[in-house]
Amino acid sequence: MNLVIVESPAKAKTIKKYLGKDFEVLASYGHVRDLVPKEGAVDPGNDFAMKYQVIERNDKHVKAITAKLKNAEALYLATDPDREGEAISWHLYELLKGRRILKDKQVHRVVFNEITKKAVQDAVANPRELSMDLVNAQQARRALDYLVGFNLSPLLWKKVRRGLSAGRVQSPALRLICEREDEIEAFKAREYWTIEADTEKDKQKFGAKLTHFGGEKLTQFSVTDGGRAAEIEKTLHTAADGQLDVLKVEKKQRKRNPAAPFTTSTLQQEASRKLGFTAQRTMRIAQQLYEGVDIGSGAVGLITYMRTDSVNLANEAIDELRSYISDKFGADQLPQSPRQYKTKAKNAQEAHEAIRPTSALNAPDQIGRHLDKDQLKLYSLIWKRTVACQMIHATIDTVAADLGAGDGNVFRANGSTIATPGFMQVYLEGTDDAKPGDDDEKMLPPLKEGEKIALNKIRPEQHFTEPPPRYSEASLVKSLEEHGIGRPSTYASIISTLQDREYVEMDKKRFIPTDVGRVVNKFLTNYFTQYVDYDFTARLEDELDAVSRGEEEWIPLLEKFWQPFKDRIEHTQENVQRSDVTQEKIDEKCPKCGGQLAKRLGRNGSFIGCTNYPECDYTRNIDDDGSAGTEPEKVGRDCPECGSELVFKQGRYGKFIGCSGYPKCRFIEPLEKPKDTGVKCPKCHKGSLMQRKSRRGKIFYSCSTYPKCDYAVWNEPVAEPCPNCGWPVLTIKTTKRSGTQKVCPQQECSFAEPYEAAEKAES
Repeated sequence: MNLVIVESPAKAKTIKKYLGKDFEVLASYGHVRDLVPKEGAVDPGNDFAMKYQVIERNDKHVKAITAKLKNAEALYLATDPDREGEAISWHLYELLKGRRILKDKQVHRVVFNEITKKAVQDAVANPRELSMDLVNAQQARRALDYLVGFNLSPLLWKKVRRGLSAGRVQSPALRLICEREDEIEAFKAREYWTIEADTEKDKQKFGAKLTHFGGEKLTQFSVTDGGRAAEIEKTLHTAADGQLDVLKVEKKQRKRNPAAPFTTSTLQQEASRKLGFTAQRTMRIAQQLYEGVDIGSGAVGLITYMRTDSVNLANEAIDELRSYISDKFGADQLPQSPRQYKTKAKNAQEAHEAIRPTSALNAPDQIGRHLDKDQLKLYSLIWKRTVACQMIHATIDTVAADLGAGDGNVFRANGSTIATPGFMQVYLEGTDDAKPGDDDEKMLPPLKEGEKIALNKIRPEQHFTEPPPRYSEASLVKSLEEHGIGRPSTYASIISTLQDREYVEMDKKRFIPTDVGRVVNKFLTNYFTQYVDYDFTARLEDELDAVSRGEEEWIPLLEKFWQPFKDRIEHTQENVQRSDVTQEKIDEKCPKCGGQLAKRLGRNGSFIGCTNYPECDYTRNIDDDGSAGTEPEKVGRDCPECGSELVFKQGRYGKFIGCSGYPKCRFIEPLEKPKDTGVKCPKCHKGSLMQRKSRRGKIFYSCSTYPKCDYAVWNEPVAEPCPNCGWPVLTIKTTKRSGTQKVCPQQECSFAEPYEAAEKAES
């Protein structure tokens, strides 16, 4: 018997089918070891020696592997074909070697880019050794992230606020979002006008835009007020006298080529644009498609490995695509030779293939009934993009006509039609922040030079310049890739980390930095400039790539990074005060004591306060202008902690009630009072469970005696003991898979029963 190790049970199930009875396939469930979660896990004084420990939740899987391995002849490490996968295989190998389980057993490393019978069997038949270059690149990355996190985060606690953290790649990403917000706030809109003509010929209406007036070419800001626009309109009306002269007609053909097949980055971008998927959701669904879905004949991997920055396609895949296109769309839809796309990847070892279907014959309409809704959406996107990339170009006929209104006055009308759709009949790439009309394909009627056409109306149109748009997930991933921040496998985690730390929020699917995020960014850009520099981050990624290719050593890389970083930490610790970071002076005096006012960071976001605090306690909301009449609205009762008046305040999560004595007194309460469920707290047996809202608006239930008792659950409690473990309460939980159930809130208890059935039985 041979033992094969993969990362997930779903993948194990699929691969087992391909390898047969001589092979046993088990899952490691991801990483089996990680750095010990405390200071000293990476020792710079000892060649950056790293202390690892078994991840507690995966210890049972390691034990299962150990037990199976005792009776195995050989071990095949078949984790993912990238640095992380190589590291998982190495960690498992080191663990097993340390426990003296391997002895004289053969150990092989096998990699495959797709989970198909041929790919898996070929990989097992042609194993290789573990690549220490890839392992060391991953170790170096992990060490860097640890050194930054364990040294910079405590500094943030001291200089900004407790509980904050900083990451090596998350920090430059936060800088991108904050800088965009600064641009938006600094932006001053400019007014400009365009002059449009509504015309028609043979009852076909179309529009044209004024490009020349009085013999001069118009620029964006040639007309900047309504009065001037009205003068031009009047002059043009008189000159045209109800007709425009066709001065020139230009007809051209242009070609549009298909987009390259998907990389991790472009897949995340397109899934965000077209499907509204987050990067995390995209990668989760792609993982399912890669590991295998039962399409009627057992589980089969439907796409190739989804963490890649390569746009290459295997020759056999291209041959199958061309055959499918010829059969489905006709041989005339094929270019003479296969399309080749150039990859930007510098690391040849990780530049496998683009993300593609494992077989073009698995068309979405053929296998769609076997996929869930999200799987079908993402698979269709990948399948269509891949098929389209090997089809002929689209041919677009364009027409541009110059229309005269008297001497020196010219309108330009543009139109286009698709002459030959080519790849566009299958797939068309989306765009970020497209303006209305950017992709409009409008036709013009047949026009001849020298003829006259009817002028229906001349319209002056007012416009204002717009600030750059906030980042969407798609445009942020694109920017991260362009700046060299992170790598394909890290984009999703970068975004989720920024949100989890509450450094950014989503508003209308756009990223906005929070007050805390902006202060953290200000601190890092002011005092750790080099480490949030885009070029520095990109160079470090390139150096890690060089390690993975065996071109550089990993320990010298860490040495070069560590000493300057350590010096900067120590300098900031000694020379930067908390007030330097958390407050920003404004050009305004305190109305109470005459001192300097500043924008300050508090527990509930930014506010305006006096720099003479604690001697002067003057504060106001950030959006108040300090003029008369902006006194906070009184609640009508006193603070239960200090006796001062309670007032309504505005925080980052909306209105709340707070003490007017802030910051001396920090009492706050929500606008909505908690509702008593009448269910006794199962932990302290003194309070009752209250329905409350989190600061993000999510309902939860917690003990009325908080903070004395910290018991809390997300689901609605029911005053019934668990029949399995006897816990005093059950909760009502609703999921898509199981519907509404009564479940035990204790993690170690698995009790669950249909809630509706229980209710009917009672009635």
